[in-house]
Amino acid sequence: MTDPLHGKDTSLALCCGLLSAALLGAGAMSSAVAAPSAGAKPNILLIIADDLNDWIAPMAGHPQVRTPHLDRLAARGVTFVNAQCAAPICNPSRTALFSGQRPTTTGVYNNQQPWMKHIPAGRCLNDHLRHHGFTSLAAGKIYHYRNYKPEEWDEVFYRTDDTLPGSVAQRTPGPFGYRMFTEGNPEAPFQEQREESLLVDAQSVSWCADQLKRRTHAFFMACGLHRPHTPWDVPRKYFDLYPLDRVQLPPILTNDLADVPPAGVAFARPNGPHANLTKAGLWKDRVRAYLAAVSFADAQVGRLLDALDQSAHRDNTIIVFVSDHGWHLGEKEHWAKSALWREATRVPLIWVAPGVTPPGTRCEAAVDLMSVYPTLCGLAGVPAPKHAEGADLRPLLANPAASWAQPALVTHLRGNHAICTAEWRYIRYADGTEELYNERSDPNEWVNLAAKPELADIKSHLAKFLPASEAAPVEAVAPRAKKKKKKL
Repeated sequence: MTDPLHGKDTSLALCCGLLSAALLGAGAMSSAVAAPSAGAKPNILLIIADDLNDWIAPMAGHPQVRTPHLDRLAARGVTFVNAQCAAPICNPSRTALFSGQRPTTTGVYNNQQPWMKHIPAGRCLNDHLRHHGFTSLAAGKIYHYRNYKPEEWDEVFYRTDDTLPGSVAQRTPGPFGYRMFTEGNPEAPFQEQREESLLVDAQSVSWCADQLKRRTHAFFMACGLHRPHTPWDVPRKYFDLYPLDRVQLPPILTNDLADVPPAGVAFARPNGPHANLTKAGLWKDRVRAYLAAVSFADAQVGRLLDALDQSAHRDNTIIVFVSDHGWHLGEKEHWAKSALWREATRVPLIWVAPGVTPPGTRCEAAVDLMSVYPTLCGLAGVPAPKHAEGADLRPLLANPAASWAQPALVTHLRGNHAICTAEWRYIRYADGTEELYNERSDPNEWVNLAAKPELADIKSHLAKFLPASEAAPVEAVAPRAKKKKKKL
């Protein structure tokens, strides 16, 4: 096996042959499913969760989490247990995934920077596939809320209502930051749950399920799930899976930030949400709410898999499940994303490619989400555009134990980066300060090794993968001011 970034790799041809063979033989698993015609293009189903870390059963990130539908998805293909986002914030992460270009290329580093006028038509994955014969469909949160070009999709279902995370009505000032905890009093236990059919995720999945019944032409379908993004107002039955008195908190180290440079401490905001939540005695309550939201999202994945399995497309559809970034729940005295540590950057990534991915396998290689674009193109028989910066994962899809030389790169705002391999995480901030963690001996990243002189060569090697240049940030849009209620 050659280095996937250099030279000819014969496994790519093997992957394409396996996929073609699978498509020719599709339908063999069940006589009830119609087989596609010879030479038919594969369909693509991309499922994107929001703010989902490794708290799913296939990644064993939390010992109590219940995700039976992601379990059955993982049983069909390859789970990447060391996948990293391109950026630990929604907008730059999703822009990078769909455009194929890193934040350091586009200049989109934050949520307040609309990307649309900075990335030409035809460059994003959905539009690129449209130009190669695919019908492009989307439902739910694909880009960062309304930051997308509807003209680059054939059909889009985008519903907004008062359950949509991020609306002005769901943000509140004060010690808990934005309303990541509850729709009521942010200092009270989480109590408000809603009817499942009222939540946008359920509606998005229903729309996608209907599309699966109607489509007769090759399609690229993206289904965006808002959960487990806040608010965690999912139906009570998902809370009932996790009795409050039995909920386990994530492992932490007291004074974990003591060996972290000030630039990293600033991202953690140790005197913010975590300090206030623990003081109020609500840490376990919020962990429970997050777990409930994860199980709700898993149930929606199950509904979508059921719809696919009952359709004519079951045996010739490539499935990718991913999250835009991770989420801290108290680790390193931090909540939410917006940091370069493992909990904020590591994401679920599950691939099912008929005839290519060995069922029920795991891949330990460090990869990042820039790989989604070129890999889907390769599997679909579409040429990957030159602007796509990611490495093609097809060698790892065919053989999850294959050698892999390319580290994963994560960027948080301009000048701050993490380089990740199977063994190391190297963080360098814009001011030149550093962190270094051994992921094998210290998976919780409790001991910063950056100051050890004997590890200077490792830092020097990893630093070679830092961006050679960084685009200036594109212009941002000021956040909308909250409207004052008129007095009656």
